[in-house]
Amino acid sequence: MEKHNFVTIADMSREKILYMLNMAQEFEKRPNREILKGKVVATLFFEPSTRTRLSFETAANRLGARVIGFADPKVTSGTKGETLKDTILMVANYADVIVMRHYIEGAAQYAGEVTNVPIINAGDGAHQHPSQCMLDLYSIYKTQGTLENLNLYLVGDLKYGRTVHSLIMAMRHFNPTFHFVAPKELAMPEEYKIYCREYGIRFEEHNEFNEDIISDADILYMTRVQKERFSDLMEYERVKNVYILKSDMLSKAKSNMRILHPLPRVNEIAYDVDLNPHAYYIQQAGNGLFAREAIFCDVLGITLDEVKNDKTIIL
Repeated sequence: MEKHNFVTIADMSREKILYMLNMAQEFEKRPNREILKGKVVATLFFEPSTRTRLSFETAANRLGARVIGFADPKVTSGTKGETLKDTILMVANYADVIVMRHYIEGAAQYAGEVTNVPIINAGDGAHQHPSQCMLDLYSIYKTQGTLENLNLYLVGDLKYGRTVHSLIMAMRHFNPTFHFVAPKELAMPEEYKIYCREYGIRFEEHNEFNEDIISDADILYMTRVQKERFSDLMEYERVKNVYILKSDMLSKAKSNMRILHPLPRVNEIAYDVDLNPHAYYIQQAGNGLFAREAIFCDVLGITLDEVKNDKTIIL
């Protein structure tokens, strides 16, 4: 079987994205299979995670694979001075695929260069989060019926938010209009605005966050201010509660508008929003299972046709 890495969304074609969403649809119809029976998945989380790690591990288990790994780097030989390269090479002896989250940008790309075992990037610093992007795309597709010609409002921490950086790159194929809503301290980095200009992606920037600003949104993508990315905690305190979405701000929202959030949330979505019909972030997290099942199969060379033709029934 052909094997390859899943470390960035930047080089994925329109056709490949739609192919992956089609595969995720197949897994939503029937998530429990044995298509990865006999495979071993290693999850290496050098940075804290709840949803991403559990979602990957659940996806592996539901497809019949076994899971090894760690959720706390303090229990690894890295505390003894072992390099990332040596850790990857050692784990590659035991696993068929490695899922890795790391605090250093580019760590997953590096891991993919030092081993022949497929690497899946579960988030690298403030850089990218391609598997989250895939479930975001699937959530957008499910709620809007298309990825084409949508107004996407990205709100909050756009400086360090790797999920929004990946989303910009993926949506370039679908003629979006982005609205970047952030305080100047957390504005979208210039490199991503340059990227938008290079690919003809329309975008506007806003400092205000109110019901009028968001009234034209198809997708309202909220993000938390990431305390762990700040070297200056005084700066974090200044911006942590700048934008808080409350239910009464949704009075002018379009009927099709859905609220997404990569989670965890802190204060940026009030709990009264949870019961609003526009809220979709819990379902969005659930979609991660199907997206990550698709990712596992793709990196291990299992095709969409094989998934469609798989007749195993797990009770």
